[in-house]
Amino acid sequence: MPVGPPWERELFPYIRQSWLVVTVAALLVHTCFSLEVTVGKNPQIKARNGTDIYLPCTFTTCIGFEDVTFRWEYTFNVSAPPEILYLGKLKNKKSLPKALDVPNRNYRHDRLTLVPSNQTKDYNLTLLLRDVEFDDAGRYTCIVKNMKEKGNESNATVFLTVVDKFEVVDNTLTLIIVGVVGGVIGLLILILIIKKTISFIIKKNRDKKKDCLVSSSVNDNTDNASKQEAKAKPKA
Repeated sequence: MPVGPPWERELFPYIRQSWLVVTVAALLVHTCFSLEVTVGKNPQIKARNGTDIYLPCTFTTCIGFEDVTFRWEYTFNVSAPPEILYLGKLKNKKSLPKALDVPNRNYRHDRLTLVPSNQTKDYNLTLLLRDVEFDDAGRYTCIVKNMKEKGNESNATVFLTVVDKFEVVDNTLTLIIVGVVGGVIGLLILILIIKKTISFIIKKNRDKKKDCLVSSSVNDNTDNASKQEAKAKPKA
């Protein structure tokens, strides 16, 4: 609690609440307005030589966008200078992206096509790379700049690996292990069933023998009682 005149002590809680509101509002604005670029859940892409692949890229922002500029860059490694693959601009979400001239074009540029947007909340800047070659392996970075967010810029990178053919995984050992484990489990279940069946049969036989003994004992007692009654009657 501050020490001072009474009016300062009365205003202090309101000032503290005002600062709290301003701080929370700033955090919400930063979270909502931030431009985000993504290349999907898995940035690692493996392609077979001679095939066509998509280099995914989408961006989204809470407040929308205006006068967006975007580009795709390629590098074989981090130390190498980036090569600009595609340049474009986008007026707003209702307009279509417009391609810009790319300096120092090479054989890779002619095989690239921008995929039309699907008009969802995430705007699509995906590239189609046709007839992939081994030299195409490397890092592909999608960079987006939104002037509505005071020139805020964001990017995401796809890592492309090109192979001659996809390796066929040998699952023989796995299948053998699964088969053995399954066989052991099946055998244990069979043994358990046989054990339960034998126990049931033995219990049934015991119950039958017990019933027979009880019935025989009752019959013997009845016969003995009849004989004793016959002996006890006086002769006429």
